[in-house]
Amino acid sequence: MTSYAVTGASGQLGKLVLDELLQKAAAADVVALARDPAKLSDYAAKGVTVREADYDDPDSLAAALEGVDRVLLISGNAVGQRERQHGNVIDAAREAGVRYLAYTSILNARNSRLGLAPEHKATEELLEKSGLNYDVLRMPWYSENYAGGLLAAIEQGVIYGAAGDGRFSTASRADLAAGCAAALVSSAGGNVFELAGDESWTMTDFAAEVSKAAGKEVRYLNQSEAEYAKTLEGAGLPPPVATLLASTSYLASEGELENNDRQLSKLSGRPTTPIGRTIRAALKG
Repeated sequence: MTSYAVTGASGQLGKLVLDELLQKAAAADVVALARDPAKLSDYAAKGVTVREADYDDPDSLAAALEGVDRVLLISGNAVGQRERQHGNVIDAAREAGVRYLAYTSILNARNSRLGLAPEHKATEELLEKSGLNYDVLRMPWYSENYAGGLLAAIEQGVIYGAAGDGRFSTASRADLAAGCAAALVSSAGGNVFELAGDESWTMTDFAAEVSKAAGKEVRYLNQSEAEYAKTLEGAGLPPPVATLLASTSYLASEGELENNDRQLSKLSGRPTTPIGRTIRAALKG
């Protein structure tokens, strides 16, 4: 029997991966890892083994990965600490004799100019040196990142950004969870998957879909990177976060968030969710 472990399993993506995994493997073969195991009590009730695992605690990782064959390493959210944290997981996996590891990176990590890319690139380099059999699952922006918090934009009738006519190849968390679970169960390793949605869209396209869903005209207003950062600050975001998001939006205008390989739907075996459907779901709550 093969055992499968998912790190960060109590997060939004992690729980969706567990749901997908339980359709492909027996609950007894699934290990869910989280800093707070209590958050996974519902999965424990289904027969999933739940273990404590903290990216900052190598001892906890060693114990959590004991007897595990295949691991999905979901990247952490502690920006600035992730290379070290991911390295702890990779070291623990190697020492535990894990046969396969998949890591959730970022689209085009080796060449990306996005502010979040360097830590992902560094983690990919750690994997190269680890001696592990692994896959890199390079992820796009979540569709939910754009579809959430639309009520204010609908009220104002304006969506702001700095992306120009740049295209976004987003995917929903559920789409990406399906791809992660498929790789974890069936991939032989040695792959770099650029996982992106089947259909890319512009912010003008996005505003049109919001208009349809809301029954009210909502337009896209393109700003400069600096102007958009100020807009985000005015909406209450801390300046560093506003700067990062404005930079990301501007870089989308230069193709940084577009990928048309359709590797995600090939890996998961099903089409990805259109952005309009994600918008409608978000507005329904």
